[in-house]
Amino acid sequence: MNQENHLQNRVIIDKEVSWDKTQVIMSKTNAYGIIEYANEVFVDVCGYEDYELMGQPHNIIRHPDMPKVIFKVLWENLKNGKNFHAIVKNLAKSGRYYWVITDFEIARDENDVIVNYFGRRQAVPQEVIAMHIEPLYKKLLQIEAASGVEFSEKYLIGFLEEKKRTYVEYIKELIYEHEKSQSKFANYSEEEDAGEEEEHRGFFSRLFGR
Repeated sequence: MNQENHLQNRVIIDKEVSWDKTQVIMSKTNAYGIIEYANEVFVDVCGYEDYELMGQPHNIIRHPDMPKVIFKVLWENLKNGKNFHAIVKNLAKSGRYYWVITDFEIARDENDVIVNYFGRRQAVPQEVIAMHIEPLYKKLLQIEAASGVEFSEKYLIGFLEEKKRTYVEYIKELIYEHEKSQSKFANYSEEEDAGEEEEHRGFFSRLFGR
């Protein structure tokens, strides 16, 4: 299904999908992003039936409010065999939206060629979206409309350089600070500060329960 044609036939509704945000949305795609499996949570949240999702590109749920540069960076990392945590606004069949953060496991064959991506997605705190992500993504969309993805990416790089963070570090920091304020991770150990990479892996493993 062509993404542009898909969106042309949709009525975008500026309302959020009502769903159990303690649940994990899971899917499996092949190396080209074609859906091979979707769990019941995915089906319930996006509003498509299983048979409507199988064999479709994962961008069937891509929301037009999403900057293309975020998916560019996401796919560059996945194709290089690197997990990537991105905050994404998705489009349900109803035209409503839902925000998630991504987590991936990458499967390879005996020749070390990537064959599947197992995606896990959880809800993102609304405060993080409203205060930080929506303003950034709107800016990136404006730049893409005026100057293209190349300059949207340059802006994103400059934005992150100013904060002295990678995209994933920035996302982690936003969610961690919010959750810490909510005392969700009261047992957080400062020992994880020993290495940034381990700290981020530990945080996201805890967030996704794996």
